[in-house]
Amino acid sequence: MRSTDNAVANWHAQKELRLGPAWKLLSAAPWTVAFLRAEFIPGRPRIPLEEFHGALAAFLKELRHESLSLNDAWQASNYADSWVRNQFLARPMVDGQFVYEATAATARVLHFVDAFTLERTNLNSSRLSTLLTSLETLSYQTDPNPDTRIAQLEAEIADRQSEVEALKNGQNPAVLSTDTAVAAARSVLDLASTLPADFKRMRDGVERMLHTIRQEIMESSMAKGVAVGQVLEGDKVLRSTAEGETFRGFTEFLNDPQQQARFRQSVNEVLEREFVDQLTAEERTTLATLVRELRRQASDVHAIYGRLSESLHTYVQSDEFRESMLLRKAIRAAEVAVANSPHLRPRTPVVAPLLYGPEFETLAGLGIFNPADHIPPPKLAAPPALSDADIHRTPNTPAADMTRLHDAVARVRAASGGGRATLGAAFEALPAELRHINSVRGLVLAARGTDADIDHQQYQQVQYTQIDGATRTAYLPLITFTEDSRHEH
Repeated sequence: MRSTDNAVANWHAQKELRLGPAWKLLSAAPWTVAFLRAEFIPGRPRIPLEEFHGALAAFLKELRHESLSLNDAWQASNYADSWVRNQFLARPMVDGQFVYEATAATARVLHFVDAFTLERTNLNSSRLSTLLTSLETLSYQTDPNPDTRIAQLEAEIADRQSEVEALKNGQNPAVLSTDTAVAAARSVLDLASTLPADFKRMRDGVERMLHTIRQEIMESSMAKGVAVGQVLEGDKVLRSTAEGETFRGFTEFLNDPQQQARFRQSVNEVLEREFVDQLTAEERTTLATLVRELRRQASDVHAIYGRLSESLHTYVQSDEFRESMLLRKAIRAAEVAVANSPHLRPRTPVVAPLLYGPEFETLAGLGIFNPADHIPPPKLAAPPALSDADIHRTPNTPAADMTRLHDAVARVRAASGGGRATLGAAFEALPAELRHINSVRGLVLAARGTDADIDHQQYQQVQYTQIDGATRTAYLPLITFTEDSRHEH
């Protein structure tokens, strides 16, 4: 029966997996996973929206050159939107601009695919040494016998002292070979690669809890005091998960300045070793930015917890919370009074009252009749009388008078002697009431329609007057009306 129960539980978990975004991503077109693997590397967890669309457009162009069947009506933005809808990607706003980042399911899928496609094993001496050290540390920290702990510490001190004496006597220290050191560094990167997915799952859980607070506590009519207890219990369950343990452990690490200093110093020393040249540029970048990236992901979770705390604080300060607390105190006082009353004996009610049900309301919510609430309101004052003098039209800039514009161009050309006139000179020849923005537009249109000489390397300043009397300056290419640029009125 036990194996049958396990099989049934695994079957239900498998059904949930097939309905999740991870299975959909594995079942999607292979080029989708290939593009996401190339873009979301450990050193670049977030990509700006425009940059992501540009890279995807270039990749789609290459796929179409290889005659791959794609939706011709879809552009890069359409594919990106569909990936967000399928929960392959998230599109948060960071520092005022939208960015793309892989979801927790996508991060785990990419790590899973990397483990299958990369031709290297995780079973090496460094991984086994790490396993042995972790097991010994667990055995030491869970041993309640102080004598055993003292013996283990003394043995470690003896080993360290022997190493110190050997170094003082001139013996060369045992240094790992290049291949072993590279394998050890990649083992560290493999251990760190699982942390981002845990942070994303922790962040998604807090976001769901925040959404529950805003939807069911702030807006619904359920019992408020009970709902707060449910939310706090949900937070306790979330923190007890594997992702919550990862987040708690890393938070403790961030709050310990000595551990951070030791970690940074170790990373800097490792990056100065010769074997680091055998690592790829991506792996070196990931190792150098490891602490900074983990601090950023932890800060995202802390920011969401901050919004969660603000929502709870806003709710506790609200009138609904105060009413619920007063109601619970009144119910408790009534229960104590009934229990202590000598005149009331225990009796069985016809129907057991559910004091915490949504149908139970306060006295104010019953709507007791109050004559003051039914006094008709006073009549509204008569509307003000308006006349034609009260109607004012909003001033606007008049349209361009093309006839007078052409006449101004002709006058300036005739006065120049060479039959040439710039747009600025023609504008200055206009009367003051025509020196507005629409006249500037009209001269530009006239130049385009008459094949005038346009020099995009030089610019001219044209000052015009706005409708409010302010003077503005327009910077235009040098436009010259010549004898060849004849126009018709």
